[in-house]
Amino acid sequence: MVGIIIASHGDFANGIFQSAQMIFGEQENVATCTLMPSESPDDLRAKMQAAIDSFDSQDEILFLVDLWSGTPFNQANALINGHEDKWAIVTGLNLPMLIEAYGARFTMESAQEIATYVLGPGREGVKVKPESLEPKTKAEVKEETQPKLKGAIPEGTVIGDGQIKYVLARIDTRLLHGQVATSWTKSVGPNRIIAVSDRVAKDELRKNMIEQAAPPGVKANVVPVSKMAQVDKDTRFGNTKALLLFETPQDALEAIEKGVRIKTLNLGSMAHSKGKVALTKTVSMDKNDVETFEKLLDLGVKIDVRKVPSDSPENFANILKKAKAELNM
Repeated sequence: MVGIIIASHGDFANGIFQSAQMIFGEQENVATCTLMPSESPDDLRAKMQAAIDSFDSQDEILFLVDLWSGTPFNQANALINGHEDKWAIVTGLNLPMLIEAYGARFTMESAQEIATYVLGPGREGVKVKPESLEPKTKAEVKEETQPKLKGAIPEGTVIGDGQIKYVLARIDTRLLHGQVATSWTKSVGPNRIIAVSDRVAKDELRKNMIEQAAPPGVKANVVPVSKMAQVDKDTRFGNTKALLLFETPQDALEAIEKGVRIKTLNLGSMAHSKGKVALTKTVSMDKNDVETFEKLLDLGVKIDVRKVPSDSPENFANILKKAKAELNM
């Protein structure tokens, strides 16, 4: 696996490392190297060399640093001497770039290949709101001058094989947030994220926040449970790879009972509230939740308990057993 060194002036490297860990989980062969005010360039170079030596392999090394021509860059540039055929340096480090670098290590074995790849997400991660402040590209200006075709796809049209594909169905109180928008999206590759909730569909503010939080290249929608059941049967969604998000197991059960074809539910988080007992760091349940999960299991639905793809699945049977004991069921 490609080794990654995150280097910066001050504690920026440690902070962004911690942020990425919250979203993507713990990572092997990653080290932070910081240049503090009292330290010299040689001190930083020694930290970088020690980090490289600590990796399982020194064959492929990627440096992600804060500034071009700054001391972290200069020291990485000195170390890369003699390894230009395999090692790489990328500057302008931001969180989208780091998360994409983590994800790319699953499919790319070359530091230089990852370096090329993360430039796009790093640049796309710089956005502005309101969107009207964003400068128009030449392509967008040209598109505005072209005539636009209007009209929806006629009902009954069969696209692809006429069946929507569910790449992930997840129960998560927070619905669409960093772990979903980055690590899970990277892992399962949806082209549409659908939050399924009657309550959120009526909340315009939260609905808009979810729709605007979609990662690049993926559309996000919020629909009521009954609408999701209609979408499941709509042959116009044959080319859709959907990541479904449910706030509660009750919403998921209702969707499945209405015909939404879900075989596995990823249990990400269920927030603690009055009447619920904490069962893991991220999952709390009350009696209604336990009964709902038992109904899901009776329907043949598998429950996969993981925050992020890199986590090992937890034993759901043990979690349910603990819930029953603490709730006196």
